[in-house]
Amino acid sequence: MAWLHSLTWFTISFLVPLILWSKFRNRSSKVRRPPGPPGWPLIGNIFDVGTEPHQNFHKLQSRYGPVLWLKLGTLNTVVIQSATAANELVKKHDLAFSDRRVPDSMTACDYHKGSMAFAAYGEYWRVLRRLSSSELMVQKRINDSMPLRRKCIDKMIQWIKEDASGSRFGGGSGEIQLDKYLLIMSFNLVSNFMLSRDIMDLKSEMGNEFFEAINKFISWNGKPNVVDTFGFLKWLDPQGIRRNTEKHLKELLNLVSGFVKERIQEKQLGREKETRDFLDALLEYEGDGKGASDKLSEKNVTIFILEMFLGGTETTSNTTQWAMAELLRNPDSMTKLKDELDRVVGHSRTVEEGDLNELPYLQAVVKETMRLRPSLPLMLPRSARQDTDFMGYNIPKNTMVILNAWAIHRDPDSWKNPFSFKPERFVNSNTDFKGQHYELIPFGLGRRSCVGMLMADRMVSLTLARLIQSFDWELPVNVSPENLDMREMIGLSLRMIVPLKAVPRERK
Repeated sequence: MAWLHSLTWFTISFLVPLILWSKFRNRSSKVRRPPGPPGWPLIGNIFDVGTEPHQNFHKLQSRYGPVLWLKLGTLNTVVIQSATAANELVKKHDLAFSDRRVPDSMTACDYHKGSMAFAAYGEYWRVLRRLSSSELMVQKRINDSMPLRRKCIDKMIQWIKEDASGSRFGGGSGEIQLDKYLLIMSFNLVSNFMLSRDIMDLKSEMGNEFFEAINKFISWNGKPNVVDTFGFLKWLDPQGIRRNTEKHLKELLNLVSGFVKERIQEKQLGREKETRDFLDALLEYEGDGKGASDKLSEKNVTIFILEMFLGGTETTSNTTQWAMAELLRNPDSMTKLKDELDRVVGHSRTVEEGDLNELPYLQAVVKETMRLRPSLPLMLPRSARQDTDFMGYNIPKNTMVILNAWAIHRDPDSWKNPFSFKPERFVNSNTDFKGQHYELIPFGLGRRSCVGMLMADRMVSLTLARLIQSFDWELPVNVSPENLDMREMIGLSLRMIVPLKAVPRERK
């Protein structure tokens, strides 16, 4: 009888899970999900992500359509990959999809609690958004900061001249690696707007310390993290990503905290500054009578200032580097831009921000670069706040929602020859990136769009114009336009795997 007892328990233990699974499967089959590739047991579609998820998701579009369903471990995920689907999201479901999915690495030091980018949709996020909009999206404030941008770009041009000349004097070709100059210039531009001071120099100890900490933070934060798809592993942190992110994040927060504490002491001593900057706006905020906290904590101010550095430097410097790479790869476009600058501005003065509206081909080059090489190919993931019917599909609460800008910018329904660099497509076109044309979304869409888009456009446009006006650029001897390495990698933003090196020759 013992064998019969064992057989009975074996049958029950086998049949009960089978029946429960069958019922769940039948119930799930009645819910309409977007199409997507079949997944593996437990891990789902992890292998469909790869090291270039923006490109891999785009490849799946031809088979499964513009709304893609994936199961990444335990995480439900939907990927939006067309202008039509992006339009639907913003016009009908922007609020439903307005929360953030916070990567485990960004919970280090409670960073997400002070951040605007990763904050849950709510009162704290609205306060930061209002403060940022009043400083970063008002034309008067942007115009008032023109001298800061001119000063920072002037310094960068001088550094390039000195280093290229020094290289030739030492018997070299004059070749430079452009990303270093662009990043330091962008840091100083943001730091002047935020803190009214430069914080980086090619040879300064503090600048190098900040630069190294940023690079290490970006490196760890850009790694795929198994915890983000298998949340039950959070306590273990098996890859050490949160631990290492925390180490370098602490270094960055300590550096920024020093600037914040210094300003607080100045205010306590009654020392008034001639000009008011973004840090002043944050420290002077006393609430708006709409239920928000009266003041921002010192820790949250520090986190928010750091976030402005991360968001305003890596993205703009990389976009400018991509633009230079595309121009060197397309000599006809380089010639057209140079001719436009010579015709409109001439050789007797440097190009200024007031000239930008008179330089349509420059604007076209910037837009085409942002289309082909969006700084965030996958927008920061959103999270569904509730069960939502999206384009006839049921999207459950807490589903991760990803806008694949890289794919949208290559949608053949929106763009002719979408993989080609053709600035001419934007000449005499009213298509822009401010949120009304869903085929071009380098700054995102809706409530969660980038608050610094106007400032970023000015920075990239003016920097690129000065680089082209100041120098004739050549590729190194062993590199041609045809074999220039244009491979991509994702960190905090879209980077070149092999940083651009070029030879500048001063224009007389």
